[in-house]
Amino acid sequence: MELNRMIDHTILKADATKEDVLRIIEEAKTYHFYSVCINPTWVALAAEELKGEPTAVCTVIGFPLGANTSEVKAYETADAIKNGADEVDMVINIGALKSKQFKKVQADIEAVVAAAKDKALVKVIIETALLDNEEIVKACELAKAAGADFVKTSTGFSTGGAVVADVKLMRETVGPEMGVKASGGIHNEAEAAAMVEAGANRLGTSASVAIVTGSTGAGY
Repeated sequence: MELNRMIDHTILKADATKEDVLRIIEEAKTYHFYSVCINPTWVALAAEELKGEPTAVCTVIGFPLGANTSEVKAYETADAIKNGADEVDMVINIGALKSKQFKKVQADIEAVVAAAKDKALVKVIIETALLDNEEIVKACELAKAAGADFVKTSTGFSTGGAVVADVKLMRETVGPEMGVKASGGIHNEAEAAAMVEAGANRLGTSASVAIVTGSTGAGY
């Protein structure tokens, strides 16, 4: 797959304006990125602007802390799909995972998977920067058991982003049939290629244009 078709072109900053979001959408059309990844408030706009285009609409759930209740995450998922989302990137209950409340973590993911009802692909953000290797493996196992489609490294809003070693560990844990998305701190083509080599088959970045054109950019 061409690198551009592995990219979720992303704008999630709190102060993103309508004009910022429209620019991201136009860039996605121009470079044929796999999706635009935007906050839920912009989903309906993106769905309208991308009607008939090959670029999907991706949004985030329980973002960026993952501390919402499962009921809220499920409602947010259903609402996003109603507004036109094709994919949802949910943040796990990180505190519950670190407290070894594994049934609660899996049930939280299952609530989003059920709300998606095969209408949207579900990616599970495990926030690797806050986890040790054992916790990364466990989070991936829980996401897979819950029926999610992808595991994803990072929100881009925590203490760090995607790390090659973490992506490799995630791929080894979930196997070849589940998706792995690397996000956070991918700034150029070399960094993107390293993530793909480690096992990522989707990339989340705001430096998408720089990555595919070889120019200088700063991605989240």
